[in-house]
Amino acid sequence: QVQLVESGGGLVQAGGSLRPPCAASASRFSIDTMGWYRQAPGKQRELVATATSSSRTNYADSVKGRFTIFRDNAKNTVSLQMNGLKPEDTGVYYCNVHGWPYSGGSLDYWGQGTQVTVSS
Repeated sequence: QVQLVESGGGLVQAGGSLRPPCAASASRFSIDTMGWYRQAPGKQRELVATATSSSRTNYADSVKGRFTIFRDNAKNTVSLQMNGLKPEDTGVYYCNVHGWPYSGGSLDYWGQGTQVTVSS
């Protein structure tokens, strides 16, 4: 069982920065990957950035060089430093955790989402 708490969204002007954090509370669950996804109005949810427990990171091409994901394995937290924000970065940002319950198999958990709006 995993509970995720996100915050840190908001309204910013183009070129601005945000750093939404996400904290995971896990019970009988081994976390592998933590990351962020986003969904713009009328579009499918897409990967933004992920970080594995061994610190491997993966970024969407559209955010490379602008966004950086930070993960603290000891605290089960992940944050997304977003610099140089563009209007096309607007959307609901969801924290994601992927891992393995002690009972077997693998699962994904999602946060409630935090709105990021970038004005031009």
